[in-house]
Amino acid sequence: MKSKFKKSNIVFVVVILLFIIPQTRQFIQIWLHKGIALVNPVNEVSLDKRVGLESYDWQLLKEDKAAYNLKQAKGKVVLINFWATWCPPCIAEMPSLQDLYNDYGDTVEFLFITTDNFEVVKAFKAKNNYTFPVFIRRSDYPKELITKSIPRTLIVNKQGDIVIDKSGAVDWNSDNVRAQLDQLLAE
Repeated sequence: MKSKFKKSNIVFVVVILLFIIPQTRQFIQIWLHKGIALVNPVNEVSLDKRVGLESYDWQLLKEDKAAYNLKQAKGKVVLINFWATWCPPCIAEMPSLQDLYNDYGDTVEFLFITTDNFEVVKAFKAKNNYTFPVFIRRSDYPKELITKSIPRTLIVNKQGDIVIDKSGAVDWNSDNVRAQLDQLLAE
């Protein structure tokens, strides 16, 4: 009995140390958020609670230094993801977003918005073989897109209504999300 107690104490101390050490803490957090993403459902915002974009006038700068205005996406289905390279839940959901981008990048406007500098973003994308487009803002957010936490992902339909508004790590490459995108593209 005493040896089990000692072994459990050792295991407990090791786990605590793994959470304290920055190099292992992030890995463990990402792993946990990947698990959460698998059970975090994505549901459409109910019709009575949907909010439409009042203005598409939002200046962004693409990582290749090209200017971009959200007005270019008016009339399209748009996926907007607020994220950062240092954010464990953001990192956890990125592979599923990349998979979605691979299949819908020609039909859905993808906007990955960050406050990280582009050199950090470039290294992060290269390390993970990501190809999605990354932007930083150059003007104030439209009030409907202001966010206080990341990751936050919104999907806007062709009419400018926010039909999906989800915070936290999610499996964006799910059959449910794909069906919702297919439906929005068909409208």
